[in-house]
Amino acid sequence: MNLHEKYPKLFEKLEDNELELRHLLSVDKNELDYDSEEFEFDVDEFNYILYVAEPIQEALGEEKMIQLIQKLGDNKEIFENFFASEEDLYGVQSDHDEETIAACILETVEELV
Repeated sequence: MNLHEKYPKLFEKLEDNELELRHLLSVDKNELDYDSEEFEFDVDEFNYILYVAEPIQEALGEEKMIQLIQKLGDNKEIFENFFASEEDLYGVQSDHDEETIAACILETVEELV
């Protein structure tokens, strides 16, 4: 996926135009971690943990990060369950794969920039 071409408005706002997906956001399977003292997202309720990295946070700013949370939470086609633990950390339940979820987030960011 050529991110620069697919999300031009976002990349106009970024200082580094050579960033890859892993520098922008993380979409990870939620698995039980018995070494951790905290279980922030219940595995039965949220099968993915999403982290929006600093480049996107800086491109959007605080007000639009709040709008991002609202838009993602309202997207029932992708997310059956959505919980924003922090401004940049979300637990979600979705039947979609990591690529589809990442594309949904980046498309929403592109709309907001």
